[in-house]
Amino acid sequence: MGRGIVEERYCNDEETQLTVLKTSLFFSGDGFTVYDPKGDVVFRVDSYGHDAKNQHELVLMDPTGNCILTVRRKRPSLHHRWEGFLGERIDGQKPIFSVRRSSIIGRSRVTAEVYGNSSSPVEEYEIQGSFSHRNCTFYNTSSAASTETVAEIKRKVSASANVVLGKDVFCLCLRPRFDAAFAMGLVLVLDQINGDDDDGGGGTAVDDGLCSSPPVS
Repeated sequence: MGRGIVEERYCNDEETQLTVLKTSLFFSGDGFTVYDPKGDVVFRVDSYGHDAKNQHELVLMDPTGNCILTVRRKRPSLHHRWEGFLGERIDGQKPIFSVRRSSIIGRSRVTAEVYGNSSSPVEEYEIQGSFSHRNCTFYNTSSAASTETVAEIKRKVSASANVVLGKDVFCLCLRPRFDAAFAMGLVLVLDQINGDDDDGGGGTAVDDGLCSSPPVS
């Protein structure tokens, strides 16, 4: 690990915590805005909800609206497979990664394969946990000898009120040199695969291990 899967500029040398704000809770995947620790916008995804022209092709943009990454559902696919393309996808373009559920039955692990310039996977990642509860871990499983944690999704805690915030705002915690744009591409796919298990999203007491930086105002 250490290279840019989408772009090198999104690989921070230090561990980074991004704040992800879901802009609507009415549908699974209505848009996101992503903030860095200073509160500046890093990524945004405009509405791709119920009335979107193409609910199966999502675009990750920079703060000025330039397309960084397109993720698109591959059909037909029993395993809910998605593919990621650099920039704005064009016909005939080869994906740089694909994402799929490991099983078509019930809740299961999600696997991502990175191709780069090869037709065969050069890196493999596995996502375990519950995205609907904002509690999952991304592992680099490329090496048979070891499994490395590269990112986590966690509920966000209000430092001032000492409560867990609703599921519309959560933390994306990235290990050093893990591509933030690639991580957000995976978040978009997870949101589509899992949807939101709406349990009210109200504040609860703080649990150990949750992100505790101040929320974006």
